[in-house]
Amino acid sequence: MTCGTEHQMNDSLICPLTQQLFSVPVLADDGYTYEESAIVKWIQENHTSPKTRQNLSVEGLRPNRLIKSLIEEFENSLRSVDYRFKLDVDVRKERNAIFHINTKSIFRAHWITRRNAPPTILLKMNGVRAKREASFCVQLSRHPHIIRTYGMVEPTPQDSIMLLQEYAPEGSLHDLLDDQPRVPDEMILIEMFSQITDAMTYLAHNHVTHGDLACRNILVFRFNKYKPEDNLVKLTDFGLTRHSSIYL
Repeated sequence: MTCGTEHQMNDSLICPLTQQLFSVPVLADDGYTYEESAIVKWIQENHTSPKTRQNLSVEGLRPNRLIKSLIEEFENSLRSVDYRFKLDVDVRKERNAIFHINTKSIFRAHWITRRNAPPTILLKMNGVRAKREASFCVQLSRHPHIIRTYGMVEPTPQDSIMLLQEYAPEGSLHDLLDDQPRVPDEMILIEMFSQITDAMTYLAHNHVTHGDLACRNILVFRFNKYKPEDNLVKLTDFGLTRHSSIYL
């Protein structure tokens, strides 16, 4: 990467349970840091450490302020135009696109400089709206229910932008629902709706209108038809997004 090493994301910022960037990191008595909601649920169900199998209690959890400060530093760096990755140096792109529509193509990508990193994709965008959409992707990336954008990838073809983003293994909510033999339980749908509402509320607080909310623009990172709390969805596609005065 062309930015300084102090802005590089490392594996210590990824929860070993959720495989997502920490939001509320807590340190457990086993010496490991976890996402608070994930480790609380784990302890309530298993009573032991997922790493060492020693006994753990919810009361023994305490905030990891160091990791929290590193997370904040990393997320602030996402807003910088200097936060860029080099193609075939930091990340490698697969040859064939896994998705293509109009001015957008999505490719599976693989980290070169990081081990055991979460799966990623490269989003290639063309056209006059590409820079604006890329700006929204980076600026809004810090919310837990909005697709995480790690940065821009260089070099890019003329009139194109490539963004490095997290990969949603379950695909879009539209495709997931279409593939189900029956409509998921209403508690599953309520949990998903709650997460989407949380993301849309965040946009409103930032005076932003998404402009194209639809199931095809909701990505599913975890799906469990039996446990509502195990589901995770995130908002994506900011092609029609704009700043709006209606929330002022």
